[in-house]
Amino acid sequence: MPPRDTRRPDRVAEAVREEIATILAAGVRDPRVTGLVTVTGVEMSRDLGSATVFVSVYADDAARAQTLEGLQAIAPSLRAPIGRALRLRLAPSISFRLDETVARAARIETLLNSVRAPNDTDGPKAADEAD
Repeated sequence: MPPRDTRRPDRVAEAVREEIATILAAGVRDPRVTGLVTVTGVEMSRDLGSATVFVSVYADDAARAQTLEGLQAIAPSLRAPIGRALRLRLAPSISFRLDETVARAARIETLLNSVRAPNDTDGPKAADEAD
């Protein structure tokens, strides 16, 4: 028995990410899907039977939740086009999850800037006062 290709789920996940991004960029009919939706990543199961698609939605919290509901609603209809595009024998079931890493990174950056700001203003003042 040949060794199992452990990279295949990663390759399929990347292909699924690109295909879903293309489909979303072309537009979807669900009116709940609003704002800028970015597909940030996909996690495939080892058997390629399911895909968790991580999305970042540039909108307020209410619109973000509504967009996620809309994406969940269209998820079953995405199986066939993805299966055809990637020539998979069995198209994966798709579920969407919000990717909070972008928001978390922005929050951390804001906190770091707020911590740096008082220190940065103390430095020049101390130098000016010494003159």
